[in-house]
Amino acid sequence: MPLAEAIDSDLKSALKSSDKIAVSTLRIVKSTIKNREIEKGSPLSDDEVISVLTTLSKQRKESIEHFAKGGRDDLVASETAELEVLKKYLPEQLSDEELDEIVKRAISELGVSDKKEMGKVMKKVMAETKGRADGKLVNQKVASLLN
Repeated sequence: MPLAEAIDSDLKSALKSSDKIAVSTLRIVKSTIKNREIEKGSPLSDDEVISVLTTLSKQRKESIEHFAKGGRDDLVASETAELEVLKKYLPEQLSDEELDEIVKRAISELGVSDKKEMGKVMKKVMAETKGRADGKLVNQKVASLLN
């Protein structure tokens, strides 16, 4: 079943079970997917839906950080609950060891030894880890391994 259909189905289930957090989160997801489909002019593939979900989860993580700094525990709890709903649809994240291995392999395959060529490594690693690793974390790993 395509990911967008699974989200639709889960939204219906959440409506029936009166799960307010899941309903609101999945409505945001559906709305964002619909907007991207309008921009693109055709339905999104599963990879594109994962990209939407990754963007939304990144926004939640950033909000959690900001609300925690501001002492807004109520909003931290709300954003955390939304993030948990989003995680159900994202691919499993890579462990630090797996990510290190992918970065090291990319560096050796490309023959990069200088931080000036970090972009080449980032491009290769991000293509390989699509949706399974945060870009910020990949950037940190690449930078530390090139030093």
